[in-house]
Amino acid sequence: MTSDANELPRLAPRAAESHKGDYGRAVLVGGSRGMSGAIALAGMAALRAGAGLVTVAVPEVCLETVASFDPCLMTVPLPCDAAGRLAADAAPALRGLAERATVMACGPGLGRSPHVTQLVRDLYTSVPLPLVVDADGLNALAEQPGGLASVGGPRIITPHPGEFRRLSGMAERDAAGQQACAQELARTHQITVVLKGHRTLITDGGRSVRNTTGNAGMATGGAGDVLTGILAALLGQGLSVWDAARLGVHLHGLAGDIAARQLTQLALTAQDLLRFLPQAWKELGY
Repeated sequence: MTSDANELPRLAPRAAESHKGDYGRAVLVGGSRGMSGAIALAGMAALRAGAGLVTVAVPEVCLETVASFDPCLMTVPLPCDAAGRLAADAAPALRGLAERATVMACGPGLGRSPHVTQLVRDLYTSVPLPLVVDADGLNALAEQPGGLASVGGPRIITPHPGEFRRLSGMAERDAAGQQACAQELARTHQITVVLKGHRTLITDGGRSVRNTTGNAGMATGGAGDVLTGILAALLGQGLSVWDAARLGVHLHGLAGDIAARQLTQLALTAQDLLRFLPQAWKELGY
């Protein structure tokens, strides 16, 4: 039950007469004061993974910081509270962004508050678009009874083992137990689960696969945010949640393996995943 590069889904070749709108309008929601880098990494990863247009929607207090990371990112300021986290009155703006998007992601750097929890819940249950939920987005769902129920559209969640235990309410810590729980969770809620770790598990409840790329150097802050952006970009280019998860996790790990060969695992940072994503695409034959 391991993935093989020859079995991975492939993006269609780009038509000569295509334009940026053909490759997805990705809206990524996240960031807060002190955690601007997380959503910036996700946005830059979406660009490197082929998204045509990437908008990062962030608390207005950190908009300039996020915008400074990459001039290719579009930014939208959202109302925030005194701590620099999204406020309740960000909801109308998020609904408007969803109406113009092809895909959304939320979680990187959001922080935690009752208002953030409700905003994430609203996105999860009401947005019909494909949605990737990671990091504090997962914490928000875990804070609500039945947080993964009432799915509004195609969903990928990307928990690490600790986040997964909070989401599932299950105490299993061994790999076999967690795999069974992840399969049941995916099947019950009709979502795709990416359970991150050594040999990351990808399951939609009916199908399961273990990824074979990646290394311990990727156990560093921001690596998961990069994965979120990659997944959003692939969904925006038309892949199903199952195919986007398989290709995205493999690509993410492959970029990490290339980076580790060049830099060592010890010196690897999340920015290096962005740096080596183009070479990872090349190794996959693009």
